[in-house]
Amino acid sequence: MNTSDALVAQTFSLAPQNLTQAIELAKIIAESDLAPKDYKGKPGNVLIAVQMGQEIGLSPMSAIQNIAVINGKPCIYGDAGKALLLARGFIIEEDDVEIVRKTGSGRCRITRPGHPPCERTFSLEAAKAAGLFGKAGPWTQYKERQMAWRAFWFAARDIASDVLKGLAGAEELRDITERDITPMASPAIAGPQPYPDEAFTKNLPEWTRLILIGKKTAADIIKTVSSKAVLSEEQKMRINAVKKTEGGPPPVVTYAQVADKLNSASDKDLLGAAADLIGEVEDPKQRAELSTLYQTLLVGFTK
Repeated sequence: MNTSDALVAQTFSLAPQNLTQAIELAKIIAESDLAPKDYKGKPGNVLIAVQMGQEIGLSPMSAIQNIAVINGKPCIYGDAGKALLLARGFIIEEDDVEIVRKTGSGRCRITRPGHPPCERTFSLEAAKAAGLFGKAGPWTQYKERQMAWRAFWFAARDIASDVLKGLAGAEELRDITERDITPMASPAIAGPQPYPDEAFTKNLPEWTRLILIGKKTAADIIKTVSSKAVLSEEQKMRINAVKKTEGGPPPVVTYAQVADKLNSASDKDLLGAAADLIGEVEDPKQRAELSTLYQTLLVGFTK
């Protein structure tokens, strides 16, 4: 066996052949000091990265070194992206940093075997529009290099998306502000609230009067109030217990009582209920004054 044959014979691969081997490999890598922080102590992450690497042609160790997790998304570093394309015969042409500095724009031209070339650029103006220029980090220290990376990834995704399997460039994802993409829950629609006991006690005498003089029935009162709040069974029973006066003189309604009801009405419905009592006042002049008061107050509720 010559030296070359001996080297081939000594070649060792970590590529797992089945799921059991993959799990064991993931545990070994996760416990290693060579594991990046996204994989240290996380065999599940390692296992997924190794599988993703296998799909795009990276060995297990190359996968965990070149597949990163940024803002919760897996991505691939630019050097590995270029290596994948070059290994498949792609030709990558890029402008030197000095040219990028002079033109103010990164340029990358990628030619795939058997296909027309794909050329993309990324200018300083585009970086400013995207809020990248002047951003702390690479965009301040190495803006020409960053423009070159953007141009490369634009061209690479357009001409080799099948090779990259949809993986984005790490150089791009670093610039995207992390945001929550969880679908927003529909705002809760508040339903009618229980009718307050205090308000019920205050308004029951008025409802009672309306029922006694025949202007409203208990069912009418319950329907009107229930459109805005939820009456308890006890409250409904108290309203239903009021019966219209049968025979005998109707209750006497005074000007002062109606005026007080009109002035204390807290909404349009209560104002209308108080106005129903105007006709029960004996003095025509007082009825006219109360009607004027009602119309004046009504304007305030309809604005």
